[in-house]
Amino acid sequence: MNSGMRSVVVDKIASVAQACRLSHEVRISPDIPAEEGVVIVVEVLTNKSTYNTLELTSGRMAKVGKGDIVVGALGHRKALFGYSGHIPASVKPGDVIQMLNIGGVLGACDSVNPEKGQPFDCRVLGVALHFPYLGERIGVPARVGLRKLEQPGVLDVRQVPVVALAGTCMEAGKTAAACAMISRMRHRGLTIDAFKATGVSLRRDILAMEDAGARRSAIFTDFGVVTTTRHNGPALTRAMLTELSAGKPDAIVFELGDGILGTYGVDAILECPDIRAALTGVALSANDPVAAWGGVKLLRERFGIEPCVVTGPATDNQVGIDLITSQLGVAAFNAISDGAALGDRVMEAVGLPRGAAP
Repeated sequence: MNSGMRSVVVDKIASVAQACRLSHEVRISPDIPAEEGVVIVVEVLTNKSTYNTLELTSGRMAKVGKGDIVVGALGHRKALFGYSGHIPASVKPGDVIQMLNIGGVLGACDSVNPEKGQPFDCRVLGVALHFPYLGERIGVPARVGLRKLEQPGVLDVRQVPVVALAGTCMEAGKTAAACAMISRMRHRGLTIDAFKATGVSLRRDILAMEDAGARRSAIFTDFGVVTTTRHNGPALTRAMLTELSAGKPDAIVFELGDGILGTYGVDAILECPDIRAALTGVALSANDPVAAWGGVKLLRERFGIEPCVVTGPATDNQVGIDLITSQLGVAAFNAISDGAALGDRVMEAVGLPRGAAP
């Protein structure tokens, strides 16, 4: 039996711990491995008026407040428009750490974005335990993920068309564009699977893709990864491409979270010859025309990729669309105001059949 094990009733279980299938009565231990993906229980010590919600395992967003007992997971984050932080060298009950994102990632905050305010301070209570040995009360630290990441052999997407969404930065409209494409393809009678390849654990984006009509979805957290890096990004992308293509969808749409020049491994993925060869089309989401120019230039010159379309806030009105099409020679469509045309353009570019839409 674990030394110091006790039970605690929790108020909220963050989506990062979804695969653990924990109840609201959790057994915890003071012996905490300070490692990515280890699931811990904390008490929230502060209140916030902004960025003050948590994505639950149900996908719902719940407001968090002082005194809440929350289940999350240790991880790091390096976000331009959010908090940045790391996993401490050691973690023990009583330590104060911070909530780094609304998916329940916990660590020591290094940098704050003024628009988000200070992060929630959280007092560590213990590590959540699960009991894998039938008939024995021996608990082991719970960890995120349904399965371990294994490097597949030769990448083979079984001739399934693959569309990637890359962005110039986080919050550049990638998910909105992915959803517009999926919705249009679904309306055209196609079966679409989707996944998110990079970023920090949060299921909101793949849930939105499911709402848009994706048959199946996946995210790197399913493989026990809280935050992607250059080291694991390519392997994660290969694993999800391999898994989803085995279901023989008409197409796969996936989002590369963060930006091409971010720290979550997008560049490492695009540098891999086998992954580039599997991409039938790449769409770029850009915040403004200058970002679009830089993003297109990077795709062409660094990765040898010709984007099939530009979208994002850079296309919010006709001025941006005209600048992009005339100066970059790339089609441009806005995902919010002209999602059907965006989807049609992508289908045309990757050779998908365009049956009559309802």
